[in-house]
Amino acid sequence: MIEERLQGGRGPLHGLDPRARLVGAAAWSVAAAVIQARPAAWAALAASALLLAAARPPLGEVARRLGAVNAFIALLWLLMPFSTPGQPVLTVAGLAATRQGLELAALITLKSNAIVLAFMALVATIPVQDLGHALRKVGVPLKLALLLVFTHRAVQAMSGEYRRMRQAMTVRGFVPRTGLHTWRAYACLAGMLLVRGMDRAERVREAMLCRGFTGELRSINPLAARPADHLFLAAMLCASALLAWAGLWGTAP
Repeated sequence: MIEERLQGGRGPLHGLDPRARLVGAAAWSVAAAVIQARPAAWAALAASALLLAAARPPLGEVARRLGAVNAFIALLWLLMPFSTPGQPVLTVAGLAATRQGLELAALITLKSNAIVLAFMALVATIPVQDLGHALRKVGVPLKLALLLVFTHRAVQAMSGEYRRMRQAMTVRGFVPRTGLHTWRAYACLAGMLLVRGMDRAERVREAMLCRGFTGELRSINPLAARPADHLFLAAMLCASALLAWAGLWGTAP
């Protein structure tokens, strides 16, 4: 979810302190996760959509990520209505789908999309170097913050290496088919990708040590909270508390 294509925008949220956005996203996600009432879930989804609109990310990237999330949720729609006890409403191939199962699948769908939209708006739009620095400032252990930053960089580097190697195979006339030659070529591709990844990691490590890396996360962008950041965080915390209250003690689904 954290990719450079979602970063560097000019929406109203991009100028906020990353720490405020992190804490606000975490509080909102917890509140959305505990919702038990569908009206509150719809409200959470609408509010998350407004946050995403304020972040102004590329719509194609948003659609791609939502498609991946909802492809997994589609499995719940195939299983949950038939495995949840309750009042049967329809029968498919001898299996009875219950109203309670359908309502539970709908509730999970709303909550999941609300959380994903909020994270895309508040967290995925933070540059990864600032995200690691902000995680440290809000109390995340150093090793976890370093793991996030280095994993992000490694994935980006390996993706670029994979694309170059696939392009080289295509230029040399490789056409994937169902056969031993194709599987052997893909096995060689995976092996070379691992070897090049290890070589690149060693070069990056040596370069970091030469530049004085001591195991601490540092950023060229100092984190300085402004009144707007405090106001945004207070609004997110209040909205999260209200959402949790409405979702837990509001109208039952």
